[in-house]
Amino acid sequence: MILFLRRRFAFFFFTYLLSSLMIFFLLRVLPGDPARVIAGGREATAEQVAQIRAELGLDAPLPQQYLGWLSNFARGDWGTSIAFRGADNRALISERSINSGRLALVALLLSVPLSLALGVIAGLSENKLPDVIISLLTLSVVSLPEFVTGLFLINIVALGWSGNPLAEALGWWFPASSAVPANASFGEMLPALWLPAFAATLVLLAYISRLTRAGVIEELKRDYVRAAALKGLAWRTVVLRHVLRNALLPTITVIAISVSWLVSGLVVIEFVFGFPGLGSLLIAAIERRDLLLVQAIVMVTVSVILLANLVADWAYAALNPRIRL
Repeated sequence: MILFLRRRFAFFFFTYLLSSLMIFFLLRVLPGDPARVIAGGREATAEQVAQIRAELGLDAPLPQQYLGWLSNFARGDWGTSIAFRGADNRALISERSINSGRLALVALLLSVPLSLALGVIAGLSENKLPDVIISLLTLSVVSLPEFVTGLFLINIVALGWSGNPLAEALGWWFPASSAVPANASFGEMLPALWLPAFAATLVLLAYISRLTRAGVIEELKRDYVRAAALKGLAWRTVVLRHVLRNALLPTITVIAISVSWLVSGLVVIEFVFGFPGLGSLLIAAIERRDLLLVQAIVMVTVSVILLANLVADWAYAALNPRIRL
């Protein structure tokens, strides 16, 4: 296990460095000059733009800029924001990351148990009515883009309470907009989390449940299942102790990928609901050509994605010792 984890850590750091290199140089080839944006746009003079470029170090060779940025980022110096009038990038990202983490946590708590339960039910009733209903529902939901799902929830769930006697009682829990203060506490933010989290849950539902279903069906056909049943083991024991343990191995990887998506793919959902998370911060930074802020956000996102996959590899190896080899 130690050798396996060493290899995974080495792969983690190599991927991290490669990602930082790609992020830096891809952003440099995008149109627009951040120095000109800071100087006032088209009205700025060439001297003003040159002075700002020198202050930001943008006049240095690209390799020197990259090494300086990576060194500062590793030390925790993520620069100041153009889009937010000189605010500290690290403080901005930390605040928004907490909000996105809350949203991702609620979405995971909703999606993972529900998906696993639906997948197991569908797998144990292959080609029967429960399996057909679950398959149709999950595939129908996952075919919808995130913004369509979000707008549907806003119009049907949130705005649909208008004129309904339950509006006053339930409207507080399902507001149409999730535009709450970025520094709000979890309790204050909770009502604004339900609809975005449910929209993310609907996206993840089919992937996890379908893979769980396939794993359960495959394991039920194994010889050890028949042998356990012939020995007189209770069917519930066979399913819980043997079938699910092996069937859920591939699902762990999908859940890790889901965590990665929740970090990077919530941009659309946060934008639709107006939620003050990392995704909406990224959109604002891109619109205003705030390179340092964009780079820092993407690097934080890459870090979470790589860590999620590293944890998934560890869990997979712990459950299946053959993977370590």
